[in-house]
Amino acid sequence: MRNRAKCRLCNSIIESLTDKDFITCQCYEISISGGKDSFHAQANDFKNFLRIDDDDKEIEVTYQESANVKPLDNEEYPKPSKKEMIFMLEEMARNIEKLPPHAMLAPINHYDFCSLMILLSSLFRAED
Repeated sequence: MRNRAKCRLCNSIIESLTDKDFITCQCYEISISGGKDSFHAQANDFKNFLRIDDDDKEIEVTYQESANVKPLDNEEYPKPSKKEMIFMLEEMARNIEKLPPHAMLAPINHYDFCSLMILLSSLFRAED
């Protein structure tokens, strides 16, 4: 089966061909990745996500939210201080520097890049 999906908002049909593909629809509502090996899917709202089978039929998806996921704004997880975020950023850099040479030449994925941007934006917004 091909790894294809359709967005109900913009009617884009997207396809991930290789395990390195991360494909997003025109309106950025849905995305898929994994090629034919693994069917990863993301959506702002899965009501707008349809799978497309090899016969071009639209398939409604069902999903289940994990009960173990806690929101980041939970009081149980207080926001880190600016000093703690700087430490996290420095620790991230130290860990990257410890990678073997062949890993240093590999491209980063969007998850890594997004994590870094979230950390930096939180750091810039944080008060001392």
